[in-house]
Amino acid sequence: MKMLVTGANGFVGKVLCSALYKQGHVVRAAVRAENAACDDFEQAVVCEIDGQTDWESALYGADVVIHLAARVHVMRDSSADPLEAFRRVNVTGTEHLARSAAATGVKRFVYISSIKVNGEGTSGKGCFTEADSPSPQDPYGVSKWEAEQALHRVAAETGLEVVIVRPPLVYGAGVKGNFAQMLKVLVKGIPLPLASVNNRRSLVYVGNLVDALILCATHPAAAGQTYLVSDGEDVSTSDLLRQLGAAMGHPARLFPCPQALLKLAGRLTGKADQVERLLGSLQVDSSKIRRELNWIPPFTLECGLRATAECQRSTVA
Repeated sequence: MKMLVTGANGFVGKVLCSALYKQGHVVRAAVRAENAACDDFEQAVVCEIDGQTDWESALYGADVVIHLAARVHVMRDSSADPLEAFRRVNVTGTEHLARSAAATGVKRFVYISSIKVNGEGTSGKGCFTEADSPSPQDPYGVSKWEAEQALHRVAAETGLEVVIVRPPLVYGAGVKGNFAQMLKVLVKGIPLPLASVNNRRSLVYVGNLVDALILCATHPAAAGQTYLVSDGEDVSTSDLLRQLGAAMGHPARLFPCPQALLKLAGRLTGKADQVERLLGSLQVDSSKIRRELNWIPPFTLECGLRATAECQRSTVA
């Protein structure tokens, strides 16, 4: 099949394109500028993604679109109107791409949404499922939910097969953001007051996410479905740090501290959201994709963390 991958030179996109290529698919990488990391694939240079983007050449002959490109969640958004900025790319841009894809004969559109559509956490609530009422709490999550709704409208009007995937935190070699900061803290040996944290967090290794995305792009039963994906092995923040530290050869230096005190420190420093992510739970039930598509994550949590740690070790070396 000919696959158009947007965001092809990103963290997930690079792994996805390589996996598709190895499986014999023809890959066209949509990028904002010619990129050496995508030299093994056809490249389609696309400008800013919004309601005016010209997708004609990128979509020509494509069977499936896997839409990774997005305006991503940031901790300190400098936009005057963050929600409008997210909507322009994530909602209007996504709907425009989907309608352009349907008009050129694309059969299926796989959209990478976010677990933030479900909400920010599950402490005391069990696990998030596809049947939950959406409860996005920030502009990014709202834009992802609105994009999902727009795609359902396009599907109803055009017959385009839409598949939506909502991952939790994605990790792996080359990961950025908060996970990368965690790795740096471990390498530096900085003591952390998290020894008593006993929350539960679902993660998804990039190799597992990519495997699920390819299945969603090719399995007949995936059409019209929404799936939550995870490694299936939830872990506490303290255990995650211990496992990462052991894999990196920099044992985590953890000491106990009352969570109420940590939350107070978060509020006083303007980092309440970051502290909540360290202390709170966010669990995902991925049984639907396992049941309907017979999906089994090819990598365990241990394998994924080891690969992530080895990449960080080589970078430091």
